[in-house]
Amino acid sequence: MPRDERYDFVIVGGGPNGVTLAAYLAKSGQSVCVLEERTEAGGACENTEPIAGVKINPHAIMLYGAPAPGFEQLELWKYGWRVGENEMGDLMADADRGVACSYGMSPLTPKDQMGFGKMAGLTTQPTFTKELLRSVFWTPPHPPEVEVTIDNIPYMQVYKKYQPDVWTEELLDMDLFDLMDEHLESEPWKVQQAVIAWYSGAAGHWKGVAIPAWACAITLLIPGRMRPPRGGMHDYFHCVMRCAIAHGATIRTCCPVDEIIINDGVAVGVRLRETATQAGKKIWAKKAVISDVDVRQTFNKLVGPSHVDRGLLQKVNDISLKGGSIFNFHFYTKERLTPRKPWAGKFVGGGYPQDSREIYYDHVADVDGWRGNPRVPPDRALWLSTPYIRFEPTDKQVTRPQGHIMSPVYFLVPPPEYHVDGPDAINKIKDQMIQYITKALSNVYENLNSDNLLNVWTNTPYDSLFRNTGMIGGTWCGTRHCHDQWAENRPVPELARYRTPIDGLYLCNQTACHPGGLHLMAIPYNLMHILIEDGLVEPGPWWYSAPYYIPQQGKKSAKRPS
Repeated sequence: MPRDERYDFVIVGGGPNGVTLAAYLAKSGQSVCVLEERTEAGGACENTEPIAGVKINPHAIMLYGAPAPGFEQLELWKYGWRVGENEMGDLMADADRGVACSYGMSPLTPKDQMGFGKMAGLTTQPTFTKELLRSVFWTPPHPPEVEVTIDNIPYMQVYKKYQPDVWTEELLDMDLFDLMDEHLESEPWKVQQAVIAWYSGAAGHWKGVAIPAWACAITLLIPGRMRPPRGGMHDYFHCVMRCAIAHGATIRTCCPVDEIIINDGVAVGVRLRETATQAGKKIWAKKAVISDVDVRQTFNKLVGPSHVDRGLLQKVNDISLKGGSIFNFHFYTKERLTPRKPWAGKFVGGGYPQDSREIYYDHVADVDGWRGNPRVPPDRALWLSTPYIRFEPTDKQVTRPQGHIMSPVYFLVPPPEYHVDGPDAINKIKDQMIQYITKALSNVYENLNSDNLLNVWTNTPYDSLFRNTGMIGGTWCGTRHCHDQWAENRPVPELARYRTPIDGLYLCNQTACHPGGLHLMAIPYNLMHILIEDGLVEPGPWWYSAPYYIPQQGKKSAKRPS
C-alpha cells in the first residue's frame, strides 16, 4: 500500500498564484506540495504551438507585475528572469503617435500628457508610481475590525501625500471617466485608458473604483513598458516554478483533486481523483490547505455544501461575473499586417476604434446588457491587439520559413455563464466570430486578406473556462471589479482576507481574491501577510510587508521587526 504524504501546506492548483505562493512558503522553510490537474502547470501563463514552429500565448501576454515585491523577495533573476526594454518608449512616443480612431490617429494634447503624468505619479520628484500601484494591488485588505474610511484607504493616502490636487473626497464615488474628465482633455485618450482598464480588471465604467481602474491602465502603460520575458509569460511562470523547486517545493502535475478533506471543521488534506498519477490518493496538510481554484468550485465541489454555511454558499454562488470575458484570436499571416494610410507609421498595435465613449458604451451594452453574440457592426467593434514589438527579435514567435503572428487579439464578450443562449453558445459561432473580427481588423490593416492569411486560431471564454479550471467566467478578471466586490468586499466580505470559515483553508485564486485582474504575484504576496498573522509561517529577513498593511487585532503582525 502506498504511504500517504504529509506537508506543511498543500496547494490545490498549479497556476501562477499557487506556485508563487509555494515559492514564498518554501523560501520560508515550509514543506509544500502543489497539485495540478493538467499535464503542465502554469494556468493562464501558458504558451502553445498550434503547428510546429508557430508559438502563441492563448491568454496572458502583457507584464502587469513590474511593481511586485516578489521580483525582489523571490530573487527571480536567479531563476532565469530576463526582460528587454520596449521600443515603445515613453509617454512622448504616445503623444507623437496618438490614439487609433476611425479617422486616423488622434494626438495627445499637453493637458493629456500633464494630466496623465500627474495621476500616474510621474510629475513629482521622486515619482510615486510604484508606491501608488503597490497601494492598490500589492496590499492586503484591512482587517474586519477596521472601519474603512477616506483616511485609511491606501491609495487615497498616497495621493493625499504626494499629489493632493488629485485627492478629493468625491474620488471614492467616481468612475474612471469622471476622474479623467477632471484631468485629461481629448476623448480618444480617455477612451483608451477606459478600454485598457476594462480588459485588465477594474472597468472604466464601474462607480466607486476610479483609482483601481486607473491603476489597471497605468500598470500596463508605465511599469509594463517592457517586452514580456523571453518565451512570454509562460517563461515568467517557469522562473517562479524553478524558484519554488529550488527552495524545496514539490509540484505534481496530472494530479486532480476530488476533495478537500475536512475533519471537525478543519481542512487537513486532500483526496486525489482515482486517475491521478500519484500513488497515494490522500495528501495531508499539517498547517493548511490553499485553494488556487475559483471560489465557486472550491466550496461547491472540493469542500462540498455540507461543510459550508448555506448563507455563505448562496453569497458565493450569487457573486456577479458582470464585466465581460475575453475571446482571443491569433492571426498567422505570410507578411506582417500593414496599417492603412491614415494609421501608417503610427499604429503599432493596441486598441481600435477609440473615437468616443459612445463606442465604448455600445460595446458595454452588448456585453453586460444584451449578453449575446456581438451586435455592433465590425467597423465599430472595439478590440485590442498585441504589438509585434512586444517580443524580442531573438525570441521569435515564428521559426518557420515564412509567416508572422499577431497574437493575441482580444475582444470582450459576455461570460459563458451569462450568455442568453447558454454557456457553450459562443463556441458554436467560432467561424462567424473569426469572420467578424477579421472584418473589424481589416478597417485598419490593408493586407488582412485571403492572399496573406495562413490561419486563425481562437480560444473562447468557454475554452478558457475548461482549459484553466480556475478561471471563473472564462477570464482572468473573473468577478466584477466594482465597489461591492473590491478590496474588503472581494469576493464577499467573509472571504476578503483570503481566510475562509473553515480553519486551515485559505483562498489564492486570481479571479475571486483581491485584487483580481492581471497583477502578478499580488495575491500570494497579500496572502503571506495573513498566513504570518495566523502564525503558520515566519519568513526570513528578505520579507517586507506592504507599507499600508494594518495587522489584525490579536494576531501576529506581518511587519518585519525593525
